[in-house]
Amino acid sequence: MINYIISFLPKEIQDLTDPYMDDSAKLMVLLVFLVVFIILTLAYIFVVLMMLKLNKRIFKKIIKKRGNSITYQFWEKAITLGVIMIFIVAPLGGDKFKASLLGSTAVIAAIVGLAANDIIKDMFAGLQISIYKPFDVGSRIMLEDGRAGVVKSVTLRHVVIVLIDKTVMVVPNSRANNMLIVNYSYDENVPKAYDLRIPISYNSDIDKAKEVITKSICDCPYTLNEDKYDPEDPNSKFVYFLEIGESSLVMGATVYFPENIKTESVKDEVNTRVFKDLEKNGIEIPYNYLNVVMK
Repeated sequence: MINYIISFLPKEIQDLTDPYMDDSAKLMVLLVFLVVFIILTLAYIFVVLMMLKLNKRIFKKIIKKRGNSITYQFWEKAITLGVIMIFIVAPLGGDKFKASLLGSTAVIAAIVGLAANDIIKDMFAGLQISIYKPFDVGSRIMLEDGRAGVVKSVTLRHVVIVLIDKTVMVVPNSRANNMLIVNYSYDENVPKAYDLRIPISYNSDIDKAKEVITKSICDCPYTLNEDKYDPEDPNSKFVYFLEIGESSLVMGATVYFPENIKTESVKDEVNTRVFKDLEKNGIEIPYNYLNVVMK
């Protein structure tokens, strides 16, 4: 039985056992080998854990000094994965480790081939996001499907977004990198804004409607708009008669508001004020209805 177990050991260990050794001596060699193997394995794992801990500590200091960023988050996880991969491949590579570690054409070809894989796609997309930074941690963004939220973190595979209702949405990096995203926090010096569209009836006083809508927006405590209209400066107004619709005249304005206020809160307050003020001033907001003529 002992000879059978020893046959599975490395050749160097087998050479230490003499065919004429009794079973007790062979058992001693086997036990020594197992003890040494366990000690080396534990030491190997300890080194890996220390390197991972050091990597985390270094990036923690960088983030504390320079602020949280998707770039630092991505590279911390990428280096962590790289360390784990290297320490898994190293024992398997043996004497050919240097030649096998990204040094052969086969490995490079394998990486290119894996680029079509979803996991690798997400990792490459995460790398692009971390470099070009279309958004960052803490950015308030709106996805092309209309859902909005704040970027919480970026992993090797996902962008984690906290939505308005505090639920968490996880978007694969490859999708986030390819979809249309509105970033309301791209430049801290630029206030947020949205386009307001208000229909009024054909028989409404257009100039009066402009005045009412302008005052409603400027009086709202959530907005940054100011009434600085100068008849000689066409760019000084911000409420416009945009188009003649099928059943209404469409008025429009760009509403500006501070970055720290939710878009939904501003829309709610502005829409409420504009609707009430138009009604108070006798300006009708039309709606579709059907006339049935009986013959």
